[in-house]
Amino acid sequence: MNPLDKIAGTIISGLVISIIIVLSINVSTGVGATVSISTWVHVAAGVTWIGLLYYFNFVQVPSIGEAKADEGGPGPAAITKYVAPRALLWFRWAALLTWLSGATILYANGGMDGIKSAFELGLVGESINPEYNMIIGIGAWMGTIMLFNVWILIWPNQKKVLGIVEATAEEKAKGARIAFLASRTNTMLSIPMLMCMVGAGHMGFFM
Repeated sequence: MNPLDKIAGTIISGLVISIIIVLSINVSTGVGATVSISTWVHVAAGVTWIGLLYYFNFVQVPSIGEAKADEGGPGPAAITKYVAPRALLWFRWAALLTWLSGATILYANGGMDGIKSAFELGLVGESINPEYNMIIGIGAWMGTIMLFNVWILIWPNQKKVLGIVEATAEEKAKGARIAFLASRTNTMLSIPMLMCMVGAGHMGFFM
């Protein structure tokens, strides 16, 4: 059987290749392995999260609007019934995994002090690398706000909109607006957040 015939086989194959690379190139300590694997998970989950965020904002929302306006068309039911729930499943868990793997990287690089220094933006006490902590900390705070929006604002309200939980027409309309604005807020924050993550990895914005 070709593993590429199924999405699970495709993902597992990609993971195996990635692990082989991680274990083969300059990984000699447990800390190094933890950092490398956590970084890979962080990037992979982050790509999934932000990719779906952009899909919702750049593709799905305008497509549903066009489908509703097309009186002779098939309507948006197929998207809201089959596509959106699955996309939201990957979306919310990728968001959580991105945040947790990012925290793991900070911990592997400096224990609880590493996490603390980042979230304090390197402004409290002595910091070994204040510029790094400032940049990664800003990105971490934005990622935390975005994670809050996903689980507290977007997902609960999307459940109402999609009919996963019972809601009145008024509650659905209100939920749709809240989820929309939270999603747009995340799209806005994703731009400086990604800039900070890349900037921290390159030790600044001008290197």
